[in-house]
Amino acid sequence: MKKNILYIALLGMMSLMTVSCDSELDIEKHGNLGSMDDFYTTDENTMQATASLYTQMRGFYFNWFFTKNLLADDVWCGGGSRGDNGEMEKLNEYTFGTDCSMVESLYSGLYGIIYKANLIIDKTEGETAVMKRAIAEAKVFRAWAHFELATLWGTAPVVDHLLDPGEYRQANSEPGALWASVESDLNEAINSGMLPSKSSANDEETGIRITKETAQAFLGKAYLFQGKNSEAAQMLDNVINSGKYALYSGEYDAQFHAAANNNCESMFELQRRNDTEQMWNQMDMTFLMQGWRTSVLNYGGQAANVLAQGTYGFMNPRKSLYDAFVAWEGANGYRLNKTVLTYDQVADFGVTLQTGAYVYGNEGYFMWKNQAYKEDCVSDMSFFQAAQYTNLKVMRYAEVLLLAAEAHLQAGNTSKALDYINQIRTRAQETPLTSVSLSDIKTEKRLELCNECVRFQDLVRWGDAQSAMANQGKEVPAYATTGTEWLYKNENYGFKEKHNLLPIPLKEIELNPNMEQNAGW
Repeated sequence: MKKNILYIALLGMMSLMTVSCDSELDIEKHGNLGSMDDFYTTDENTMQATASLYTQMRGFYFNWFFTKNLLADDVWCGGGSRGDNGEMEKLNEYTFGTDCSMVESLYSGLYGIIYKANLIIDKTEGETAVMKRAIAEAKVFRAWAHFELATLWGTAPVVDHLLDPGEYRQANSEPGALWASVESDLNEAINSGMLPSKSSANDEETGIRITKETAQAFLGKAYLFQGKNSEAAQMLDNVINSGKYALYSGEYDAQFHAAANNNCESMFELQRRNDTEQMWNQMDMTFLMQGWRTSVLNYGGQAANVLAQGTYGFMNPRKSLYDAFVAWEGANGYRLNKTVLTYDQVADFGVTLQTGAYVYGNEGYFMWKNQAYKEDCVSDMSFFQAAQYTNLKVMRYAEVLLLAAEAHLQAGNTSKALDYINQIRTRAQETPLTSVSLSDIKTEKRLELCNECVRFQDLVRWGDAQSAMANQGKEVPAYATTGTEWLYKNENYGFKEKHNLLPIPLKEIELNPNMEQNAGW
């Protein structure tokens, strides 16, 4: 029942947000509508504000997902042809500048989340359990956004309260201030006693909102990124020892589809609903963009019955990712064949390339683990497959285990590190390791979490980004049945020293004389 109430609140807020400005202006106003200060004084209104915060993050997810994955080395941008999405290509090939619209939207979107969190934190009276929980959740959201700002921009301003007009032009922050804000918010939320824990690993209802263990996982990750390895290990162990989460035990790829929404491995995912009446209110292009390029493919046999068609062919796996899988677990690896397919495997399933056609941004490999099924769709629209109800994953338990493995290894506790990485390997049907190194954890993390928004920040913090992506964008492939052709070249490309921090968006620099650009930009 509680789960349905939150869904209704979330969808209701979406409906309000999609009403046109003109129609809003045409409504005759009567009486005292109240003020911002009055709104947050009831449980009902506080719930609406919380629903709005979750909805804000769901609307932000698309740009967050694509920007971070395009910056990493797992995928090609892809699409229909060269220039299908120029901004995405620039990110993927490292030809973007300070005016990149996706970087700007990511930056402003994070502050949009912070603003809505600050409304709840600063304006809610906090007298009831509903209000206290809302404040705790808002602090987790604010900390999560500041974490992204710390790891991607480094010098972005801390905004830990609603700003007065005289404070709008914030100067750069020191990285330490961002990290202190993240730690403070998460510790306060965890220690508030207002964040619930799931009743068991299979408790789907409680897990649709922020739990105490989700906040602990975020804090453990923040500690690790700062090199606070012992603190990270202890905090992440709290999540693991709680027994409230577990690795998904079904077919590996099944966890990435709607039927497994809110499964035992989900730490935090943004909710979608199989509801035809609300279909367009929750329309999302995340999976539409990633599905194979339907317009150049023939679908037959089993594939025609199973796969959602009408998808756009972005985010195709690189041969280097496939080769990393093969080197680690062999060409017949269970997890590999649930994650990435070769063209021959795709053809065996019933999907073939049309005569004379090619797949842009592709070397003959196709992402499988999050390929959309017809059963994932609220309505199967082959002309525009944007009505899917697979939840949007932000963190899953596998990442917690791998973060904990790294933290324990760096803190000198190799036995726990070995235990945690082997839990991942056992689920992947791989032989357990007898010893573990940081290189092992890096490889396992790349394969387990490929295209899940963690790789870029990991490469930067490990100091591996420049070597991994120095030549990224030099050439761009297209795949035909005759093989891979390298049809497109850039003169300037690849990860450089300045890319360790993203640029402060040009708009921010132009509007705010107190803001300084990050080095090299």
